Amino acid sequence: MISFKDIREHTKKYFSLFKALYNDKRIPKISKFLLWSAIGYFLLPFDLIPDFIPILGQLDDAIIVPGLFFAALRFIPKPVYREHYDRIFKKRFL
Repeated sequence: MISFKDIREHTKKYFSLFKALYNDKRIPKISKFLLWSAIGYFLLPFDLIPDFIPILGQLDDAIIVPGLFFAALRFIPKPVYREHYDRIFKKRFL
């Protein structure tokens, strides 16, 4: 079973990863824009799909924010991503 402490630690590491990627000059501007868009959309008090619409209103954050993160990561060169990931998570990809 995953504990709250594990989730908190992974969340901190992923925020550190995104911060490191954002500050790296080798990252394309489109990735930086998409990362900021995801964070901004998550923090905004209003949604594209209002919460009173059943199911879709609650799922828009759960779909749009990860989608923006995924799109941002697609533009980042894999060696650059691995470099930061390995440094922050201290493990290797297979």
